[in-house]
Amino acid sequence: MKPSTALELKRDAVREAVIRFRTTNPRIFGSVLYGTDQDGSDLDLLVDALPGATLFDLGGLQVELEGLLGVQVDLL
Repeated sequence: MKPSTALELKRDAVREAVIRFRTTNPRIFGSVLYGTDQDGSDLDLLVDALPGATLFDLGGLQVELEGLLGVQVDLL
């Protein structure tokens, strides 16, 4: 499945995960932003870490999103 399709189907769950892992302001970039993603493409996501967020939060968010969407997530 294309990352853009997975994101469209699970957008609300992604937003909930972003909040749960102490991050905010998720932004998509790369091939999904430009509409050139394909099956097998990854999802490039930039988030802002809230005060008190740890690397465990960021790693947990990445793992959660990969499981939720079924695509590789590059989280910055």
